Amino acid sequence: MEQAVNKTLDIEKIRKDFPILQTEVHGNPLVYLDNAATTQKPQVVLDALNEYYSATNANIHRGIHYLAEKATAQYEETRKAVQSFLNAERPEEIIFTRGTTEAINLVANTFGRQNVGAGDEVIISTMEHHSNIVPWQMLCEEKGATLKVIPITDKGEIIFEEYEALLSEKTKLVAVNYASNTLGTINPVKQIIEKAHAVGAKVLIDGAQATSHLTVDVQALDCDFYTLSAHKMYGPTGVGALYGKYELLDSMPPYQGGGEMIAEVSFEKTTYNVPPFKFEAGTPNIGGVVAFKAAIDYIQAIGRPTIAAYEQQLLDYATPKFAELEGLRLIGQAENKVSVLSFVFDDVHHQDLGIMLDTRGIAIRTGHHCTQPLMDRLDIPGTNRASFAIYNTEEEIDKTVEAIKGTLKMFR
Repeated sequence: MEQAVNKTLDIEKIRKDFPILQTEVHGNPLVYLDNAATTQKPQVVLDALNEYYSATNANIHRGIHYLAEKATAQYEETRKAVQSFLNAERPEEIIFTRGTTEAINLVANTFGRQNVGAGDEVIISTMEHHSNIVPWQMLCEEKGATLKVIPITDKGEIIFEEYEALLSEKTKLVAVNYASNTLGTINPVKQIIEKAHAVGAKVLIDGAQATSHLTVDVQALDCDFYTLSAHKMYGPTGVGALYGKYELLDSMPPYQGGGEMIAEVSFEKTTYNVPPFKFEAGTPNIGGVVAFKAAIDYIQAIGRPTIAAYEQQLLDYATPKFAELEGLRLIGQAENKVSVLSFVFDDVHHQDLGIMLDTRGIAIRTGHHCTQPLMDRLDIPGTNRASFAIYNTEEEIDKTVEAIKGTLKMFR
């Protein structure tokens, strides 16, 4: 069970859990504020990965020897951990993928191809990551369907009335992010899902940015699909998961052909396995999946409400500090946000600022953040983005603000 939100956090102890935070960059202590791209890994995750390859390494599901059975058990324990983390009804509703991108493509190429036809409509929002745009564009182009886009306000919030107006009996799927990787906006996904279901549409939630920050309950949300990436929640890269309601997964065709996803194969006919195995062709990233459980356990030990409260504290501290910088414009000022701050200076290119901060050991993200349509809507080429995690501190925020002040003096 997760611990209460009012527990006292020992941030210095937490920071010691992450070996990379002891790194120096250009002679300066690392200040890592690029967590929306990928989070750093605690020692327990690194140990789990090393332990798997040192003491367990074997292929899963197919062997009867000791190592194969041990590897299979560990792999399936992670499936149960993800099920519990999302409150899915059963472990068979969890499919392991390489990440959110593959999970979305899986749904587009299975459910989408099966259920979207000429004249049908798919709805996304203006603030989607390219991974939740391009697969639907490809599907709609192939099927002769229409992709519709929910507009947003200048503050970076979905215009809900406009979303309602887009819905119709032609809507087959709504695909939106839970939280924006660029703006930090937390979308009203439960209400979005309810409205979509009212017209018979299914809903996919891109949870890549939300899952490390928020407590997610897929049954309470009643979403049809939910996607996540381990590397954004202190886990390994190249690992992610798709949640899908079992009846939907069972009705969907396979995504890839190969080993494990079959029941029987002959040269005349192949019959397919049941979910989740039907969608897990080939040898997966077993070590990464096993280590993913260590990341989930790490989050649970601190407690998601505790993490969310601390990250909100960092965001509340950083927002006015950054806003006071001369010439800075905050991009994305939604009422509800995860710990992401995007900002621009009209007289300093975002890439130049990012390079100069790097010379001081400060890692932020610059560019369009794989949200070019959002940048077009906001009429900017890109932003600087600082994103916070459980191991960041107010002192690091102060150091970043001072570094930006010093950089601005050089350009002005």
